[in-house]
Amino acid sequence: MALTLLRNFVRSLAVLLVVTFATFSLMFGNGSGIARAVLGMNARPEDVQREVIALGLDQPLLVQYGNWLKGALSGDLGASFYTGQTVTNALSSRVPVTLAIVVITLVLTAALSVLLGVTAAVKGGWVDRVLQFLSVLGTAVPAFIVAIVLVFAFAIAWRVLPATGYVSPEISVSGWLASVTLPVVALLIGSMASAAAQFRTAVLDTLSRDYVRTLRARGISERHVIFRHVLRNSAAPGLTVLSLTTFSLLGGAVFIEQVFALPGMGQLANQSAQINDVPMVMGTVLVTIVIVLVVNFLGDLATTVLNPKARTR
Repeated sequence: MALTLLRNFVRSLAVLLVVTFATFSLMFGNGSGIARAVLGMNARPEDVQREVIALGLDQPLLVQYGNWLKGALSGDLGASFYTGQTVTNALSSRVPVTLAIVVITLVLTAALSVLLGVTAAVKGGWVDRVLQFLSVLGTAVPAFIVAIVLVFAFAIAWRVLPATGYVSPEISVSGWLASVTLPVVALLIGSMASAAAQFRTAVLDTLSRDYVRTLRARGISERHVIFRHVLRNSAAPGLTVLSLTTFSLLGGAVFIEQVFALPGMGQLANQSAQINDVPMVMGTVLVTIVIVLVVNFLGDLATTVLNPKARTR
């Protein structure tokens, strides 16, 4: 088990380095453009060149990336080229907004997908057909389209929830719940439909195993078979689906935060990418990858605990 966890950790570290270096490479080579944008379009060429040197944008790619990585390892993610605000301070106020939406959506997705997936696999019939239809529909309709429909329905037509804005739970818990309800529902519809369909498939596969038929033949109650054996053995693919869902939720949050004007990490990443604010972009990418890797690591850990066969892989 320890060897498996160590291997997963090394793999996660490699993914982190590859993704951050790829992101840095895509933004490399536009030093004069960034410096001119910082100083203004009317800046003199000599001032632009001095700004390029001051920002360290004249150095080779590997040197710039090495300096950023060294700072990241020490907790220093740099500061915005444009505002001078440190990346850490900017993220400290925005990460909780995005995490609140993603974590709530992920928890609800896990609970509802298990409930719907097991029900569809066990009951079959019209319940199964409805779930498959909703899965296709939820996957086909983008989250931002769902978000717009929800705004028109619950914020404009019925006026029961706010259309935009975010209220910190420190100010008002009820206001916070109201501000995150529509964003969470917009993300939940697609993620739940997809995860429930995947979990249904895993449960059906487990139900077809010989040991399940043996348990039933021995007269063990269906409830005991489902909750003590089928769910445990279906947990591994279910946890894998939830791990993948985390990444899609973080990607969907970028669009959802734009629709609902939420001051989250996705909005910061979008704005920073448009103006080539390298430190801010790298900071948001780093936090996003860390969140995904932590969730995947916890998923692998849970799979290892629940499924003894995974410990020998």
